[in-house]
Amino acid sequence: MFLPTWAVRLAHARRKAAQLARASGATLELFHALSETVLVDALEARRQSLREYEAQRRRETLKRLETVARRIRKHGIEVVTGAEWDYPSAEALVRHALRTRADLIVAERHATRHVAGWMLNYTDWELLREAPCPVLLVKQARPWHRPVVMTAVDPFHTHAKPARLDHALLQASARIATDLRGKLRIVHCVPPAMVVSAALAQAPVVVDTSAATLARARKALAAEVARLPLPSHQIKVLEGSPREAIPQAAKALGADLVVMGALSRSGLRRLFIGNTAEAVLDALPCDVLVVKPGRFETKVERRSRGAQLIALPTAMGA
Repeated sequence: MFLPTWAVRLAHARRKAAQLARASGATLELFHALSETVLVDALEARRQSLREYEAQRRRETLKRLETVARRIRKHGIEVVTGAEWDYPSAEALVRHALRTRADLIVAERHATRHVAGWMLNYTDWELLREAPCPVLLVKQARPWHRPVVMTAVDPFHTHAKPARLDHALLQASARIATDLRGKLRIVHCVPPAMVVSAALAQAPVVVDTSAATLARARKALAAEVARLPLPSHQIKVLEGSPREAIPQAAKALGADLVVMGALSRSGLRRLFIGNTAEAVLDALPCDVLVVKPGRFETKVERRSRGAQLIALPTAMGA
């Protein structure tokens, strides 16, 4: 397993990436994308070439990363470092993950709540949309200690959800729970009883099928889970919409990590990957691991953009 994280200053993400690397015997890479804008005029004023400036900034960044890496290596973890000029940050990380064939990206969740996040270019949203591998968004500062890992699956595979995604979710959560000596909790959400109009009645009628629906869901969930070799676990069927029931269940179960699936929707692939995942992300009180189907293909170009250059406009008549 190869675990790159994308900024040395993100201490919480770095700490948990190190926990995973140590528990699983993986290699950890501390990676930083040099994505800041370079003002060409300032370089000319200092009589420094772009190549010299790029090399200098990269050396400085790698030096800081190595300082952090040495502290992590004392815990018996294999750590490498990397820094590249590329932008924007999310695309730079995706390109690096593609080149290194990373198994997991660990990043720290932005502290601010997203408003219409699927319309904005926040780095974490872009990682969820475009990363070729699972993305762990760290929201909690405290280190894991025998964490409760909660996985949300859908044994009925509604909305064309492939069965292989649920298998990937269960395998990922089982491995984390095993490596970190945690507890595995598997949940499934079913909608509440629907209010419908009776054919011969004027007023709406509540169709009380919740008991039968929940029983059917428990049976389907148990059958889905039984297909895979999993460590000791508990299953639970929740009544309610996923965007409400999953955060509530995470709080009730004391979840330290929630593992969720994300799907691209045809016609809206660039805008969002799974509207439920995006809606739930802000409401969850814990860390989130987002997994995609194995056939997902990112639209990020493989070629690096290099440094982002800008020159001040020349005055008219100068």
